Amino acid sequence: MSINRGTGASDDLEFSCLGCGSVLKIPASAAGRAARCPKCGSVQQTAGSAAGLTQGPAENGPASMSESSSTSPGTSMPMPSASAPPAAAQPPSVLVPASAAAITPPPSIAAASTSPFRAAAPPATGAGLSPSKLTAGRARIENETATKRLFDRVMAEIAKIYVGQDELVLGTLVALFSNGHVLIESVPGLGKTLFVRSLGRVLGCRFGRIQFTADLMPSDITGAPIFDLKNQEFRFRPGPVFTQLLLADEINRSPAKTHAALLETMQEFRVTVDGLSHPLERPFLVMATQNPIESEGTYNLPEAQLDRFMFKLVADYPREDEEARILKLHSSQQDINDRLEHQLETVTSPSEILATTMMCSEVRVDDRLVDYINKIVRLTRKWPQFHLGASPRAGIALMQASRALAAFSGRDYAVPDDVVQIALPALRHRVILTAEAEVEGRKVDELLTELVRSVEVPRL
Repeated sequence: MSINRGTGASDDLEFSCLGCGSVLKIPASAAGRAARCPKCGSVQQTAGSAAGLTQGPAENGPASMSESSSTSPGTSMPMPSASAPPAAAQPPSVLVPASAAAITPPPSIAAASTSPFRAAAPPATGAGLSPSKLTAGRARIENETATKRLFDRVMAEIAKIYVGQDELVLGTLVALFSNGHVLIESVPGLGKTLFVRSLGRVLGCRFGRIQFTADLMPSDITGAPIFDLKNQEFRFRPGPVFTQLLLADEINRSPAKTHAALLETMQEFRVTVDGLSHPLERPFLVMATQNPIESEGTYNLPEAQLDRFMFKLVADYPREDEEARILKLHSSQQDINDRLEHQLETVTSPSEILATTMMCSEVRVDDRLVDYINKIVRLTRKWPQFHLGASPRAGIALMQASRALAAFSGRDYAVPDDVVQIALPALRHRVILTAEAEVEGRKVDELLTELVRSVEVPRL
């Protein structure tokens, strides 16, 4: 190593870094100490004293200070001798480049500090992750990020046509990516049909609608065999349930025998007619609506069918600013079919939805979070104001929904906040109030909120 005194300051010593070649400068008092380069991080030993500074190879002998001072700061210096003394135990000196330029971290360090996901270094012992497991973990992280990007794109496209109703939009998307169905309770005129049509356009899925009435028969939903005069045989004619996004409008206006036609469809994703099963194309989502005000000419949904719905979502009137935006968007007498076709873009496909659903199922749920969900569901069966509690299907719904919410947030693990956020929609239609609670005017959401707050939140 060749070191000179700087020409500008008599107390400074200049030399070249052996790692990156940068010209560095240290005070003369730091001679003989170990120094670390701020650019490449390499540590090297400086000369023992100012009197022992050399120039050129060690075998040439010591050189005078005047000869070493004539060396240009930018001149490359020879490598040090192999017999150089080891680094001293003092802390490394802080070096300053002779050009006084600002020091920036290396690209690898800068990239690591800004990356949202960084793979943890394997442990020092031999029990680290195998390459295959590490690759699978990185793939899951990338897929989670892709899921969040897909969710953001879908929400942005729907917002071009459909305004507000955040619980309805989020709950429907969570159910879709969790193989569930939703029951919507709202007054007429809130745009439920528009929302389903917009969702079908954005997702690239087929849309169907059934208007439930008192004279609707089960075969009007599932389809029925018809006689083909040309072939002289019966063939199955699919009903309107053979779609991907099905809007069952005012489902409580039909009797129980018509509701029963949807039980197998919602649970097993198939239709059985005359002993033959006809599978439905996936993804398949049922959005059933009912009016909470009118009771004349309606039939209560049986508990067996209510339990088939993953969520019961309540759509209320929009806020003042949202309603003003609705008036601006939908008061121009423009054909809604034309707007759906030209203003909305298809951002995904059924195959990508199915792949994303499988990725959501890989989100990790800690055992303590499983116990938290289990305690909430089981407590509904003991709560004094509930005549009937939630079934194990409610716990499955909470688990699946928590995974989907975590994936939408870009995480590969679920947290208690995911469970709390989705607890009311998943439980409000699975519990029945006692007669005393109904007389007292208690509300299901109010009691469920008290129940969830009474359960200790686990620390993950």
